[in-house]
Amino acid sequence: MHGMNDGNDNKPHDDAIEPEAIEAHDDVAAAEGDPAERLEALEGENGRLKDQLLRALADTENLRRRAEREKEDTSKYAVATLARDVLSVADNLRRALDSLPVEQARDDAIRNLLTGIEATERELLAIFERRGIKRIDPVGQRFDPNFHQAMFEVPNSGQEPGTVVQVLQPGYVIHDRLLRPALVGVAKSDGAEAPVHVDTRA
Repeated sequence: MHGMNDGNDNKPHDDAIEPEAIEAHDDVAAAEGDPAERLEALEGENGRLKDQLLRALADTENLRRRAEREKEDTSKYAVATLARDVLSVADNLRRALDSLPVEQARDDAIRNLLTGIEATERELLAIFERRGIKRIDPVGQRFDPNFHQAMFEVPNSGQEPGTVVQVLQPGYVIHDRLLRPALVGVAKSDGAEAPVHVDTRA
């Protein structure tokens, strides 16, 4: 029946026009009789279109910069996972050298072995350096929770409270990101200032 609602009255139209475009069109149409009003309406519409263009250009530039940053980060930190796995190799080389310094070796064979280990360690650290990876060995520095993990406090160290006095395990950073915190012992506070938080999980 012609009088019945066919159910399509509330359906959105696919070719719906943006409200701003309708408003701009109405402004221009309403001013068709007066050249001055028509000019003013056209200038207003031009301003709106210019503003939309500038916003679109700004969004495009932001997307471009974000993509460049993501690409740069991917390039800089791609080796982070591998580097973290290789840190134990550097630790073991250093432990071997600390257990018997080259100058204390009396046997030529052992001395040659230690010299080879030293050369291997230097080469590994040089590779790290080329990849932006640096060792943190903070003895004498102020404790920094961003790069250090306090394992214990040292009383009567003769150092200012909060100073790193011992390094159990060096830390590493890649560019400006932490790969592994340095495990340290810190000069104990005399109670005049807040004590350093000591990690008891180890």
